[in-house]
Amino acid sequence: MYTTHTQGHHAAGHLVRAAVAAPSVHNTQPWSFVHQEGGLDLFADAGRRLPLTDPDGREQLISCGAALFNVRTAMRHLGSAPVVRLFPAPGDPAHLAHIGWGPYARPSAADDLAYRALWQRRTHRGPFRQLPLPEPLFGELRTHARAEGAELYQVESRPAREHLAELVRTAEAMRRDDPGQLAELARWTHAARDGYQDGVCLDACAGPSDGTGLMGREFLRPARELPAAPAVWPSGTGLVLLLTTRHDTPEDRLRAGQALQRVLLHATVRWTAAAFHTQPLELSGLRERIRTSIARGEFPQMILRLGHAARGPATPRRPPEAVLTER
Repeated sequence: MYTTHTQGHHAAGHLVRAAVAAPSVHNTQPWSFVHQEGGLDLFADAGRRLPLTDPDGREQLISCGAALFNVRTAMRHLGSAPVVRLFPAPGDPAHLAHIGWGPYARPSAADDLAYRALWQRRTHRGPFRQLPLPEPLFGELRTHARAEGAELYQVESRPAREHLAELVRTAEAMRRDDPGQLAELARWTHAARDGYQDGVCLDACAGPSDGTGLMGREFLRPARELPAAPAVWPSGTGLVLLLTTRHDTPEDRLRAGQALQRVLLHATVRWTAAAFHTQPLELSGLRERIRTSIARGEFPQMILRLGHAARGPATPRRPPEAVLTER
């Protein structure tokens, strides 16, 4: 039995509206969608890739993977099991996935919670509240990551945390010395009053960027000289996690994005926020050091912190009609 609801432009708009709520590097929303009978096609938007920050497009694929997971979540919410084919057109590497309408499947309670969390999730910056996270949470998140073909590690030992913190600081210092990267970041940083539908709002990064063991990305006129590293690991750092994949193909990166979003939605259900620290993963040498010294030989795809925080305002999103076309 197949779904009998209208699988036309209205349903496609519903799916894309959910897709664009996904996190993306600097909120570039680097995707586009094409609706055709029987499903939705996801494409990477080359004009929205960051050539200096993300030269090989790895973060763009992770961002698109997160959007893909949101499409799957929204499709389940409509009562259909999504049927996904990654890279369905071998001659077109920008054609990332086809998502088809599968058999009828009544949404489970977990599906409903994930769909609700999709709209509630926010990216956090700065320290977390000094409240303990639920004991079972990491195990639950790891199970969700593994279900999407990724692995989730907790960076728990003091030497590993300090080593990771130093690599984050090194990457942030290198970025601040690169005028091209600073200009690229500035192009995607806007004041809320300017009415942009993408990029990072200045209001969202106006809070303190310190107070954590991992240095945050500074958006507002970063100083060339970094503040001193904390002598004691700050309690507001939260849980430090590393998302990895066994290989590093485009398919793995798309899976990493789906795993990341699945983890983030479950964390949101458990009243937990996430902060990202991608700086050392954007430099091949530092990423390789993380792979060999912390990630147990697997390929690191995302560094994140989890903790309790007040939910901030939603970042701007493009409307479905800006990213959806009909075939």
